[in-house]
Amino acid sequence: MQRILSWFPRKMKERLPYIDLWVTIPYILLSILGIVMVYSASADFYIQNGISAKSYLLKQAVWVMVGLVITFLIFAINKKGLRNKRLIQIASIVLIIASIYLVLFGSNTNGATGWIYIGSFGIQPAEYLKLFIILYLSNILSLHQNRIELGEDISSKTTWSPAVLVGFLIVLNFLQHDLGGSVINASIAIVIFLAAGSNYRRSVAGIFIGLASFFALLTTFASKIDVNTPNYMLQRIVGFAHPFELSKGAGNQLVNSYYALGNGGIFGVGLGNSIQKKGYLPEANTDFIMSVIAEELGLIMVVIIISVLFIIIIRSIIIGTRSTKMYDTLVCYGIATYLVVQTFFNVGGITGLIPITGVTFPFISYGGSSMMVLSATMGVLLNISASQKREFIQLDQGEN
Repeated sequence: MQRILSWFPRKMKERLPYIDLWVTIPYILLSILGIVMVYSASADFYIQNGISAKSYLLKQAVWVMVGLVITFLIFAINKKGLRNKRLIQIASIVLIIASIYLVLFGSNTNGATGWIYIGSFGIQPAEYLKLFIILYLSNILSLHQNRIELGEDISSKTTWSPAVLVGFLIVLNFLQHDLGGSVINASIAIVIFLAAGSNYRRSVAGIFIGLASFFALLTTFASKIDVNTPNYMLQRIVGFAHPFELSKGAGNQLVNSYYALGNGGIFGVGLGNSIQKKGYLPEANTDFIMSVIAEELGLIMVVIIISVLFIIIIRSIIIGTRSTKMYDTLVCYGIATYLVVQTFFNVGGITGLIPITGVTFPFISYGGSSMMVLSATMGVLLNISASQKREFIQLDQGEN
C-alpha cells in the first residue's frame, strides 16, 4: 500500500509539466460554476419543502472534489492500464448485468428505470456506459485496424462483434426508457466506427441513416400522437409538439422553460432571483439548470458557458487529429462526440428544438454519476494530451 501511495505523487509530478491547460481550466471553471448554480437552482424549492438549502450544494461540491481526484489519478496512470483486457471484460459484464436488472426490476424514477439505489445513493449505469463505449470501441477497433494494415485476415465476425456488444447495451439502455442516453451512446459508437476506417463504415451506414431519418421525421410523427397517450417517452414528444396546449401536463416543463428564457433576456434578473425555479420548473437543478442560468444570468452567460465547454470539445478534436496512434484518436473523437451530443440534447430540449429527453448539461447539472464519468473522461483526455506533448518534446530534442 505504501508503495502505491508513493507512486501517484511521483507520477503526478512527472506529468504535471505536460498538463493541458486548455482542458483543465475550462473543466474546473465549469465545475465550480456548477456548484454555484446547483445551489441557486435548488435552494428556494427545497426550503419550501423543509429540506436544508445547503443539501445539494454540499453534495455537488463533494462530487466535484471526488471528480477532480479521479481526473488527476487517471491523468497520472500509465495509459496502458485503460486498455487492460481483463478490466474491460469485467466492466462489460457488470454493465450487462446492471442493465438487464434495470430493465426487469428497475424502480421508476421520473418515468425511467435507469437508477440502482444503494440506500439513498443512486448509481446510473447508462452514464458509465458512455465512457465504456469510448474506451472499449477505441481499443478493439484500433487493434483490429492495426492487424488489417499489417495484411492479416480479419473475419466479418471479428469486425461485427464489437457492434453487436455495444448495440445490445444500447438497446438495454433504451428499454430503461432513456431515449436521450441511448441516442448519445449510439452517436458515440457511430462516430468511433466511422473514424476507425473504411472497414467499419458499411457496418454503421444503416444505423447512421436510420438515426438521421428518425430526427427528420420526429416533428411529423409528434403531431400524429394522441395527446392523452400514457406512454412516458411519447408524452415527451407530444409535449414538444404541443407545449402550450398541454401546459398543465406533458408540455409543462417546456412552457416554464420558455418563461425562464424570456424572463432572463440578455443580461438576466440576477443570481438567485429566478421565479421559475420556485416550484414552477421541475428538475431545476438537473435537466433544466440552463433555463435557470438563462433567467438569472441572461443569454450572454449561457453563450459564455457553451463557449467554454466548446474549448474542451475543440481541444479534444485537435488532440485526436494530430495523434499518430489510432487508439488516442478514437478516444478523443468519442469524448468530443459525447460532449457535443449531450450539450445539444440538453440545450435543444430546454429551447424546444427537440423533445425533452432528461439529459443533463455537462459539468453544470447536479448528479454524481454524471460528474464521475465526465471527470474520468477529462482524466483520459489529459493523459493522452500529456503523452502526446512528451512525445513531441522528445522528438524535437532528438532532432536537435
